[in-house]
Amino acid sequence: MSVHLVKHTPGVIGVLDLQGGVHEHLEHLERLGIPYARVKQPADFADLAGLIIPGGESTCLARLLDIFELKEVILQHYGRGMKIWGTCAGAILLANRVVGEKPCLGLIDIEIVRNGFGSQLDSFKSEAIIESVSADPIPLTFIRAPKILRVGRDVHVLLSIDDYIAAAENEGILVTVFHPELTGCLALHRYFASKCGLNPAAENPSSVHQDWENVSWMKLARIAS
Repeated sequence: MSVHLVKHTPGVIGVLDLQGGVHEHLEHLERLGIPYARVKQPADFADLAGLIIPGGESTCLARLLDIFELKEVILQHYGRGMKIWGTCAGAILLANRVVGEKPCLGLIDIEIVRNGFGSQLDSFKSEAIIESVSADPIPLTFIRAPKILRVGRDVHVLLSIDDYIAAAENEGILVTVFHPELTGCLALHRYFASKCGLNPAAENPSSVHQDWENVSWMKLARIAS
């Protein structure tokens, strides 16, 4: 399909609103004072400096990209400079090698395996210091998470744990196998905003707000309904 790219000054981060943890990411961007948008159709990409592909079910998301004819749209906007962050299932969609499966977008040179830790019952929480992101420990939430097994030479590893890689990036792509949006920490959303050339509101980048609740994003779900 052909896509008309509108001339614009990108300043918005979009969240792919097809399936998965959309509202949680929107809430984190709102807390940082970053302009955000739900992205569902080709016209929604026009003003995006960055796109977040949220966690969810990677096979379902890949099918929806085909149904709504968004795969080529994403590739074209990435080609004009839009940055992309994939969390969990989003990381699987961005990988150019997926164990036992055909890759979807193939925009970062990594090999990834689905359900690297097992079933939903094997979900867990942890924390780690990601030096490029924050000097303070960042909380990590793994839910049916994939594992990044290896990366190409143009990919920088941000976080390696035991025998797998949990976060990596190249110039235009960020991938995390965990869910930063399910904690009160803003560090990775701040990092991605900076990668997109935006200036998030000043505050401790790794702070977990004492008054933050993991249901605070529900107000955004109500607005959408």
